[in-house]
Amino acid sequence: MDDAQTKAVRMAVIIVAIANLAYFVIEFFMAQKIGSVSLFADSADFFEDASVNFLIALALGWSARLRARTGMVLALVLLFPAAAFLWTAWSKFQTFTPPAPWLLSATGLGALVVNLGCAYLLAKFRHHKGSLTKAAFLSARNDAVANIAIMGAGVMTLVWPSAWPDLIVGLGIAWMNLDAAREIWQAAQNEHKGGAEP
Repeated sequence: MDDAQTKAVRMAVIIVAIANLAYFVIEFFMAQKIGSVSLFADSADFFEDASVNFLIALALGWSARLRARTGMVLALVLLFPAAAFLWTAWSKFQTFTPPAPWLLSATGLGALVVNLGCAYLLAKFRHHKGSLTKAAFLSARNDAVANIAIMGAGVMTLVWPSAWPDLIVGLGIAWMNLDAAREIWQAAQNEHKGGAEP
């Protein structure tokens, strides 16, 4: 990748990082306000995405081997939202009250708009620099799917007032983060073995 491409990728991931950090604050506040497990897990994911993208912006000029090691670290970082979900889900089981459905769906819609914009911005760079930009693209793509599920949980809660839809979607978000971590770890290992260009 030449200097112009590197600058373009760096600018894209910085924009994505700032957008993720801003919506983390919004979604975390709403998760606390309405007591939503899925929003809490997704807000943790927004914070993780912001951290990942800021780290990618720093690592773009590094060697393939160093980028691969960074990719392995990022794969481990992706596990944090899953851990946050388990803790929040356990707490939710103590009260088991459903979140406010309209606010759940509206917050999920806002998150979807942010993540679709991020995924679109990163899509053309997803094959550059191996595991690093793949990490950013996978996170944005998975988050968009998760946001649609959050909106669906809001509709389900409106029809069937229960904490289960919120909990099930939270579990799905945790699972997607685990799967993304596996994919990024594999890409980083291949890069480390010299499969990627320096």
